[in-house]
Amino acid sequence: MLNGKTAIVTGSTSGIGLGIARALAADGADILLNGFGDAPEIEQLRQQLAGEYGVKVAYCSADMTKPADIERMVETASRELGKIDIVVNNAGIQHVAPVQDFPIDRWNAVIAINLTAPFLITRAVLGQMLARDWGRIINIASVHGWVASVDKSAYVASKHGIMGLTKAVALETATTGVTCNAICPGWVLTPLVQKQIDDLAVREQLSNEDASVQLLGDKQPSRQFTSPEQLGALTVYLCSDAAGNLRGVGIPVDGGWLAQ
Repeated sequence: MLNGKTAIVTGSTSGIGLGIARALAADGADILLNGFGDAPEIEQLRQQLAGEYGVKVAYCSADMTKPADIERMVETASRELGKIDIVVNNAGIQHVAPVQDFPIDRWNAVIAINLTAPFLITRAVLGQMLARDWGRIINIASVHGWVASVDKSAYVASKHGIMGLTKAVALETATTGVTCNAICPGWVLTPLVQKQIDDLAVREQLSNEDASVQLLGDKQPSRQFTSPEQLGALTVYLCSDAAGNLRGVGIPVDGGWLAQ
């Protein structure tokens, strides 16, 4: 379905972003990977995705806190892939502390990566999408775009902000072939979360399954993690013609978190 389309996926060298990049590549899209990590491992990943799916795969190490790096990433994607049809703003960070103890530098970093970077990328690519009358901007928000949790003020503020940005861009593009939507995951089973499960199991002398249930707590009634593959499949759907009139929505993938 996505043959001939190109996509930037930020934060895509592991976890949710990699699951999304893999799903888009499997459907035929050329991909620009972005993120940090061991350079030889990233190059191996780039070659593996290109070989497995027969698509072009580029890479840019742009730091999402730096506007100049974001500009370089967009230029790299345009140069190496020819154009930009799809943007998935996935890169994000978290810091946990009460408001009165929250470090200002951590607040600024969370807002920069989780909210300002998606704005800058959207601003940079929207013109060419509108010129072709086709584009997909998909923001990876969170259930914390709808509700809050204690000690996560910056993350919650940034994710509420990304929901506002999603709606504003959707309205500005409502009469065009460009759509903007958000995906709002709850707990997702990534390598980082698996490490939390493993550590909790050892610390509390629990089975892996019991540690998973304890980590999910009362938040996710399904008692199941969402997988990066499921988020990838939803991203592909949002790029389809079937989702062409889905505009400005935030889709929860949260095991019932928001239903409570």
